[in-house]
Amino acid sequence: MQRLSDLPDIPDDRPVLIAGPTASGKSALALEIAQRFGGVVVNADASQVFACWRIITARPDPEEEALAPHRLYGHVPCTAQYSAGHWLRDVAPLLRGGARPIIVGGTGLYFTALTRGLAEIPATPPEVRAEADRIPLEALIADLDPGTAAGLDLQNRMRVQRAWEVQRATGRPLASWQADTPPPLLPLEAAVPLVFDVPRDWLLDRITRRFDAMLEAGALEEVAAMRAAYDPALPAFKAIGVPELMAYIVGEIPLEAARARATVATRQFAKRQRTWFRSKMRHWHPVRPAG
Repeated sequence: MQRLSDLPDIPDDRPVLIAGPTASGKSALALEIAQRFGGVVVNADASQVFACWRIITARPDPEEEALAPHRLYGHVPCTAQYSAGHWLRDVAPLLRGGARPIIVGGTGLYFTALTRGLAEIPATPPEVRAEADRIPLEALIADLDPGTAAGLDLQNRMRVQRAWEVQRATGRPLASWQADTPPPLLPLEAAVPLVFDVPRDWLLDRITRRFDAMLEAGALEEVAAMRAAYDPALPAFKAIGVPELMAYIVGEIPLEAARARATVATRQFAKRQRTWFRSKMRHWHPVRPAG
């Protein structure tokens, strides 16, 4: 991880934003900044909000949470829907005084919503979401208006499906809603924005070692405990590693195959994250591993 002496100045009155791909070390940096300079660590990872997951999402463990205040970790039931809009409403009170927030995570959309604003789009009716769940990704993409499609990661089904649902439910393209975005809660110039820019091979090695460590720490048992509630359509159960380990638990594939699938899925996810950050966060201060 980058040494603190290599970081930009961190004024006492400015929130810190730390983005980066999975397994890059951003949570450790957030904790170190909180301990040295003060502040509360705030989660900006879409999977770490769910109460049922700690090990499989690499959430800070109880010992780490005891070293500094942590917020928005594990505060959402696994059966709940949760979006960038929900997160923005949850994070807003933490920006209104008190301890300086150190917002850390890998969900780029959360940071974009925070620093650029988020369109106030009506909630998607359950029947529209159920319809979308049954449609192949390619068909969803084909139905989108060109302006919306041009601004999406078309390999990310969650983002594509969300755009399709908005268009279907409101009769208005997502890009049109986004054009009416209100002012951001935290303009980028009011924060200290840091983004991890790490070498590909370095990251892939960490991803493999981390998933093996998760298995040793009890990730399989954590996922098995949610077997009765498992619903692949819910956001919580789309967390990487959950569908793969559940496939093993129900007897569909061997454990080694589940491990391999989860590792590949994590690597693919990290690649999409790195592409997003390099495209959307070009003006953030880069953080690189030492040595």
